Amino acid sequence: MGTLSPPSFLFGLHARVGRKPYVLWGLGLAVVKFLIDTALVYGFTGKTWTPLGYVLPSVILRSESIAPNLRDVPSALHLLLALAALPFLWVGLSMSVRRAADGGVSPWLGMGFLVPIANYFVILLLATLPTKAEVAWSPSAAAPYREPGADPDAPASAVALPSGVRSALLGMVAALVLGLGMLWLSVYGLGAYGLVLFFLTPLSMGAVSATVYNAEHTRSIWRTIGVAVAGTALAGCVVLLFAIEGILCLTMAFPISALLSAIGAMLARAIVSNDRATRRHAFALLLVLPALAVGENKVSTPALRDVTTTIEIDAPPEHVWPNVIGFSELPPPPEWFFKLGIAYPVRARIAGSGVGAVRHCEFSTGPFVEPITVWDPPRRLAFDVTAQPPSMQEWSPYGRIDAPHLEGYMVSKGGEFRLVPLAGDRTRLEGTTHYTLAIYPEMYWVAYAEILLHGIHHRVLSHIKTLSEAPPKAVAIR
Repeated sequence: MGTLSPPSFLFGLHARVGRKPYVLWGLGLAVVKFLIDTALVYGFTGKTWTPLGYVLPSVILRSESIAPNLRDVPSALHLLLALAALPFLWVGLSMSVRRAADGGVSPWLGMGFLVPIANYFVILLLATLPTKAEVAWSPSAAAPYREPGADPDAPASAVALPSGVRSALLGMVAALVLGLGMLWLSVYGLGAYGLVLFFLTPLSMGAVSATVYNAEHTRSIWRTIGVAVAGTALAGCVVLLFAIEGILCLTMAFPISALLSAIGAMLARAIVSNDRATRRHAFALLLVLPALAVGENKVSTPALRDVTTTIEIDAPPEHVWPNVIGFSELPPPPEWFFKLGIAYPVRARIAGSGVGAVRHCEFSTGPFVEPITVWDPPRRLAFDVTAQPPSMQEWSPYGRIDAPHLEGYMVSKGGEFRLVPLAGDRTRLEGTTHYTLAIYPEMYWVAYAEILLHGIHHRVLSHIKTLSEAPPKAVAIR
């Protein structure tokens, strides 16, 4: 580690990483991350996390006996867990790439740190490889560069315009081809919006654009990141141009895609500037992406999640109940996100009464069909969902488009209303939605989903509150 400070050693890209520091720092940081995650989970749930959560996350999400059930925790917890993981993600990637180079294998092998399941084998290999003293690891900085035939008396620049522009365009095109290819395979071939598409693909797009951009000459890190992010944005523009997706969903996807693209670009630049011969390894690794997408599609199952919103009403449960089973038309939504095309509730009606009756909750995009499964007036109403409309109307220059993710990926499985009597003839009304979200990484997208669901709940519950608290209409006596 030499004279480098620990932050420079951990977060930088220039220091070699031997076997012992890799193991010791890796174990230490794993403990620190576990403590941070445990503190966050305990703060929201009052329960402790478990290391099994990193090995068997799908089991953890479903098992109350192993760890806190994360179905019904606030979306803020998922977002905080994701944000807390980012510095550890960078350190793990950076150290794995440098450890691979120190061990005499291709630095690109260190990118395997990101691949689920396979990453444990990569980490084990990197923890056992001895140092190859004859192998150098010293990524070069951007240096003055002249085009062949340039005037030797002219001042040098970091990037000569013709070469820089050509390399930048090729890098962006490479990212575009990779991004569109993986989008076609994942969405239209496999019917999946998986972790490979939203996590590994943008990171790989950044890596391939940086590899092409720095193939002949090491260019500045900020220009490299700029080319990578521009390639990601270009892919989004092409998707919008051909009416594959709408503006709103592309806007939500861009922050995480741009961040991952920048991470991939920084790592690839360090690797290629150290040894340009390794750039062929980068393109060989791209062949792994389709296989990972197919494998993920075979094993991924979305977790069932719950979202509950509550409101207090100045009326007893007997007065609230009739407005729960069906309610009149709601006023136009004031919330800004509903005006962006997000589906919102309009009215509700019910055919029949008791278990087996069918409730229709009409949204701006169509009706939810809700067969009643629990009828316990005036305490509880529960229902399944057998049909639902699209979750939104996408914005597009072409008007209405039928983006694949609008149906079948965020699915309402059912819901319920609970009416809890309070002192003073008041009621606490709880509205719950049970849903699955088959768009990954869940910790990123669930934050958007639950903000929207709470907005929908609040709209319905507030309308029920208004109806229930309104004075009874006078009946004319003839």
